[in-house]
Amino acid sequence: MATDENSKPAMTEPVGQQLQKAREASGLNVSDVAGAQHLRPSVIQAIESGDYSQIDSELFLKGYVRAYAKQVGLDADAVIAGLDQELEPIRQQREQEHEANPLVDIERRRRRKRQLAKTLFFLVILGIAGYLTLAFLMPEPETGGEQPEAISAPEALEGQSENAEAPVPEESTDANLEVSVRDQEDNLAGPYSEEGIASEQPGSVAEPDERDSENLTAGETSPEALMEQVPTVVQTPDPVLENRSGLAEVTDVARLQISFIDDCWVQVSDATGNRLVNSLQRNGDKIDVSGQAPLKVVIGAVDAVESIRFQGEPLDLDGYRVVNNRSEFSLTI
Repeated sequence: MATDENSKPAMTEPVGQQLQKAREASGLNVSDVAGAQHLRPSVIQAIESGDYSQIDSELFLKGYVRAYAKQVGLDADAVIAGLDQELEPIRQQREQEHEANPLVDIERRRRRKRQLAKTLFFLVILGIAGYLTLAFLMPEPETGGEQPEAISAPEALEGQSENAEAPVPEESTDANLEVSVRDQEDNLAGPYSEEGIASEQPGSVAEPDERDSENLTAGETSPEALMEQVPTVVQTPDPVLENRSGLAEVTDVARLQISFIDDCWVQVSDATGNRLVNSLQRNGDKIDVSGQAPLKVVIGAVDAVESIRFQGEPLDLDGYRVVNNRSEFSLTI
């Protein structure tokens, strides 16, 4: 019957008084409860008296009260609900003090600037990635202008042979013969040859070269002379695109491993403020988390930690400050 009465306390009473009555009904003293939770007796007395200012944070306060309620046989959820009602005025007062602090507005502006900088950074990355994707996927531009059709050597030789073998009328004068020979020389050597220029000067008579006459008679023309008239188009390949971003990813990820032999509240946050761990660990529990260094670690019961490893190396907690069996420190690479 005593257990049933303790498990259903009057909700109008403060949580501290409920816990104190349940402790006295169970025949326990303050030292017994403090020893079971690895706390100082003054912390238990502060909880029973409702002086919650001596507890570091609301998170640890709820953990202590929950463990205390289970130890004395009370309904832990009901006790925590009553504790929330008692803490609500304190929360509102702290919120008002927090908003009145001028540093809060400065910190809010900094957070906005950091968020804006991250957004711009991701937009720049997306823009560069899109540009590189389009540059690699787009086809190469076609060369402007149409290439002139090259006259094949056999066709040119055939045309020259027909012109060379054409019969000359007997009535043609020497002047007509000279004009015909000069036209053939212009076709073979081009309009800017020395013979063509000389033939265009007034009063000069161009005499056909014996070698050219022989070539005209035989129907043979030098392929090199014909190919010189065909323009050559050289296509230059596009340069290979290089990485214009110049960006390099830098990661400082730290790993933390902790194993426990008793109940212990643990809180682990990374450099960006993300809560990696924020819970009560039991006997035999282990945590293995990773985050951006430095890692901020808060351990509520140091003697409940069996082992702790950082970056795979064992870590000695004796080198850190411990107050009331509680330690708070930062780990960096």
